[in-house]
Amino acid sequence: MKTKKITTTITLLICFLSCYVSAQTTIVKNDSIWNLHVDGKPFDVKGVTFGHTDDVENYDVYFKDLQSLGVNTIRLWATGKNTAKLLDTAEKYNIKIMMGIWMRHGRPGMEDDDSFNYLKDTEGMEVMYKNAMEVVSTYKEHPAVLTWGIGNEVYLNMATDAEKEAYSKLLERICSDIKKIDATHPITSVEAWTFGLDWWQKYVPSIDIYGLNSYGAGANYLAAELKKRNIDKPYIITEYGVTGEWDIEAKKNDVKIEPSDQEKYNAIAKGYHDWIKSKPNCLGVYIFHYSNGNDFMAPWLFTHYRSLYRPQYWAIREAYTGKKPTNYIPEIKTFQLSEETLKSDTWIPVILEVSDKENEDLDIRFYYNQRAGSRKRRDQINELKFKGNVTDGFQIQIPKEHGAVKIYVNVQDTFNNVGIASTGITVEDETAKNKKYLVSKTKLPFYVYKDGNDLPYAPTGYMGNYQALSVDASNTKEVYTGTHAIKIHYKERSGWYGIAFVDPKNDWGDNLGGYEIEGAKKFSFWAKADRNGVTAKIGFGLIDKDKPFPDTAKESKEIKLTDQWKKYSINVKRSDLSCIRSGLVVFATSFGFQQTIYIDEVIFE
Repeated sequence: MKTKKITTTITLLICFLSCYVSAQTTIVKNDSIWNLHVDGKPFDVKGVTFGHTDDVENYDVYFKDLQSLGVNTIRLWATGKNTAKLLDTAEKYNIKIMMGIWMRHGRPGMEDDDSFNYLKDTEGMEVMYKNAMEVVSTYKEHPAVLTWGIGNEVYLNMATDAEKEAYSKLLERICSDIKKIDATHPITSVEAWTFGLDWWQKYVPSIDIYGLNSYGAGANYLAAELKKRNIDKPYIITEYGVTGEWDIEAKKNDVKIEPSDQEKYNAIAKGYHDWIKSKPNCLGVYIFHYSNGNDFMAPWLFTHYRSLYRPQYWAIREAYTGKKPTNYIPEIKTFQLSEETLKSDTWIPVILEVSDKENEDLDIRFYYNQRAGSRKRRDQINELKFKGNVTDGFQIQIPKEHGAVKIYVNVQDTFNNVGIASTGITVEDETAKNKKYLVSKTKLPFYVYKDGNDLPYAPTGYMGNYQALSVDASNTKEVYTGTHAIKIHYKERSGWYGIAFVDPKNDWGDNLGGYEIEGAKKFSFWAKADRNGVTAKIGFGLIDKDKPFPDTAKESKEIKLTDQWKKYSINVKRSDLSCIRSGLVVFATSFGFQQTIYIDEVIFE
């Protein structure tokens, strides 16, 4: 019997007129093959995850660059204050956006130290639900929207099946209700590898496209995993790059061996065609990560490291346009260090062989990373002291660490490309060995708050009558210096309140965090109030020793604030600053009036 060819088109958007016409995204199934269409035309997802959401002034620079790389869509994990501007700029350059809607994780994991209880915290789940509805209602008509991307690796970061079921039911409620207010854009939910497939299949039928984060050769097997479960839905690889540290088993001196620059390039330039584009129900990929950084993840997976081009940047260009690099990354042919256990502070020789295809002058530097302790410490890449040159050879000074240490060599050319290689060494240092809390090191002066930028501590420690308290770390109306200052407003006429800027955020001493601020002699800040006579107790340190990970020092002073800016200082010469979890703590009481406190330039020096 002859089988008729049936063409099924699922239309997920009803076009209507507004101040502009929103683009219509549809999923089309032809002869059992799924495809994505935008306004009736096939759309291959040639995407990147986007890490420059805060750099509004350079949006045009980034999107013009993305166009040159052949990128037609970016992925966000969440929305924020700059989302409207980001969408407008994306539309200007004909680039679509997978709009992220963040869902909290059930336990600390790769991305953050959050810990949310999906079995008990009904209020928190309602907050996530309302946020999802608000995001969709706000942005659904914008022509740059491609899909909704709900959550990221939530199942991976959960402990029990009961929690996963509770989250699944919330996810279905969100997805099904999104469809009621936006028939315009398909819904994607995102998970690591295949950890969400069984739960989605059973509990979340309203998902239209499965979003799967997969690195390295694993991307080649995703289609088979869906087929094995009889799942007839399209998928997008929502994060992709070279094999990540979490999947690496090989080690050198107890340091996981990072793939070479050539392997990073090939994973994208070749992997895109062999493992992604060739799969019939794969709608495309978002390569991780179009961003700039100077921490552990950046040399491994980012397009830029310390504002220099990495092989991932040029690989994206070849994958999406077929064009080879304009200028090639310097090649590190050999990078070797001693296999022996090394004493800290000693100098050792480096075996290094490098070349550059364009024969440019090369600048060579060395760094190190310690993969133990708090999240921020594990992420931190520090400068190493070194001496020598390419002709005579190099020596490096072993850092004051203990145990396995990762050493990097950076080779930069005049085109601002940087080649990076790494290896592992074993170090002995008695002082470091006996440190109680392994947290991120700082350089003095260390700003707890400076103009609202890159806050090392998050204002999440609300205390007292916190329902009447609001904290704005980006206030622009009353500022001592720069453009921003902290505004703490209490709207009741009685009662006490407190706010702590802490690391990790939302943590009260159960997870390791904070900073080592050794060498500081003074803690100072500028402060004022909206009227004379407001009394506040201001300082640092909050977590007591009854918690697993306390502040190693707590210092504060009671101050009668005026309506004029004034500098206040605390002597910390004799304080143990080896682990400061709470970088700024404020307590105050209201006596008959609402009150507002402003704080700026909070610094250890």
